[in-house]
Amino acid sequence: MLRVSSIHLSPFVYLLPKPISTLLPALILPSSPLPISHRRTPHSSPIDHHNSIHYFTSKLLPFPGMSAPITNLNATASFSTSSSSEAGREILVQHLLVKEDDQKLLLELQKRAAEGEDLSDLAVEHSICPSKEEGGMLGWVTKGQMVPEFEEAAFNAPLNKIVRCRTKFGWHLLQVLSEREESVLEDIQPSELHKKMQDPSFLEEAQLIDVREPDEVAIASLPGFKVLPLRQFGNWGPEVATKFDPEKDTYVMCHHGVRSMQVAQWLQTQGFKRVFNVTGGIHRYAVKVDSSIPTY
Repeated sequence: MLRVSSIHLSPFVYLLPKPISTLLPALILPSSPLPISHRRTPHSSPIDHHNSIHYFTSKLLPFPGMSAPITNLNATASFSTSSSSEAGREILVQHLLVKEDDQKLLLELQKRAAEGEDLSDLAVEHSICPSKEEGGMLGWVTKGQMVPEFEEAAFNAPLNKIVRCRTKFGWHLLQVLSEREESVLEDIQPSELHKKMQDPSFLEEAQLIDVREPDEVAIASLPGFKVLPLRQFGNWGPEVATKFDPEKDTYVMCHHGVRSMQVAQWLQTQGFKRVFNVTGGIHRYAVKVDSSIPTY
């Protein structure tokens, strides 16, 4: 377990990656040096790095080509390997944080929230947590990702009811906006994918996405994959939930598995329940499974 530094201002223990919208220009470069899950900003975060691969905020700025932000409750997710008894439950949490000795302000904010003011507006104005920039939104979290006091309050809070709790960081007002079954993001080896593809029903039931560029696909491709080039994300990203079924198993492939992992993680933020990243991409598929497929 990572030690929580006394300089952090939130109930969490590792640094918060930027929203995918701010990372996207870097993602579409051919030589992006790191996958999303290794990016960091100076913000504090709700996620325990030992138990979670990635975290997204729920108030995403517009992507290139989009005319408005994504603000629906299905716009966030986390990939967790928590083994707790409630590992299958995720909650969507927003909060604000004030100093421990500022109880007068805490009571005033709690009263204003009870009278109908939006907690996110109060967070922007008064919270000392870096999440104030996102209206106090912490995103979807599972048990094992938060410090104990905050976790106990959050997982026992009735939906939409504002509750307070104290941690070593100060006093929190928190609100659980929604809950859902935890989504799944897994790697799949090319050999396993090949075995599945021998079953005709698999190609009918699964959703296969290739995020390489058209010139790459012209060199090497697999049957059944819908080509959605990452560089054209602004064109297909806003409509992905209408053109694909979030309830179906979704497989994502690229050249070596890096771009596809980035898109697979993003698909989770759109509410896709089961997403699989083809490890090593089509290159490993060609080397390990089918030598007739050209490599490049």
